[in-house]
Amino acid sequence: MHQPKDRLDIINEVLEECIQAYPLSSFIISLYKQYLQRGSLSKKQLQGLYGKASKIEHLPPGKLATIEAIIKRMPTRYKSGLPEPKPLFEKEEIIGKTITEILAKFPKHKGALFLKAKYENNEPLSQSDMADLKRFHQLLK
Repeated sequence: MHQPKDRLDIINEVLEECIQAYPLSSFIISLYKQYLQRGSLSKKQLQGLYGKASKIEHLPPGKLATIEAIIKRMPTRYKSGLPEPKPLFEKEEIIGKTITEILAKFPKHKGALFLKAKYENNEPLSQSDMADLKRFHQLLK
């Protein structure tokens, strides 16, 4: 995204002024190299450049105002928060009540104990498990 040669390149001029004012600044040198390679800087990089350039006394205020206007025109990107973790399997209370009803009547029922263990470990019950549970419940009544 290189700009045409006939336009004024304020960012390049400010970068060159900053290099003259701070010749040993690795930050300014890296910004200058990146600007030459890509032809643009990010909003945060421009804000850093503006902070350094505002400390230079002989820099015209119009160039600083131009960089400030470019910064204000750029969109601000926000990171969204992390999503709340959800359990992979949500327990259905009806299934839990049915299992406890069966175990209240028959505490050593192996099939019901197996389904209770699966239910408490948050494992989803398959269709055959659900059919067994309904059958046990029908025998209870």
